[in-house]
Amino acid sequence: QVQFVESGGGSVQAGGPLRLSCVVSGSLVYENAIAWYRQAPGSQRELVAAISRGGSTEYVDSVKGRFTISRDDAKNTVYLQISSLEPEDTAVYYCNRRGLKADWGQGTQVTVSS
Repeated sequence: QVQFVESGGGSVQAGGPLRLSCVVSGSLVYENAIAWYRQAPGSQRELVAAISRGGSTEYVDSVKGRFTISRDDAKNTVYLQISSLEPEDTAVYYCNRRGLKADWGQGTQVTVSS
């Protein structure tokens, strides 16, 4: 069973950058699309970005131009680079498969102050 361990969150001011990391147990090279999700208080978990095995990416409209997803198969790691955080980005961020989900990890908290 694949597992995902997220890290890199924190408390930052609006406009600041952050890079989140997701270490995938096993071999990432055998996984297809991996995605970052987020869940804000009182809201459902939503997909924010995904990357295919071939490197194709997709983003939800609200993060386009600010979020960049990438993967390093040699390090079994998927990254989410955020260039300019907004208070609306405050949430717990998770990674998981884009398709059939594995168990969710603990996530990493991102808190953005204005």
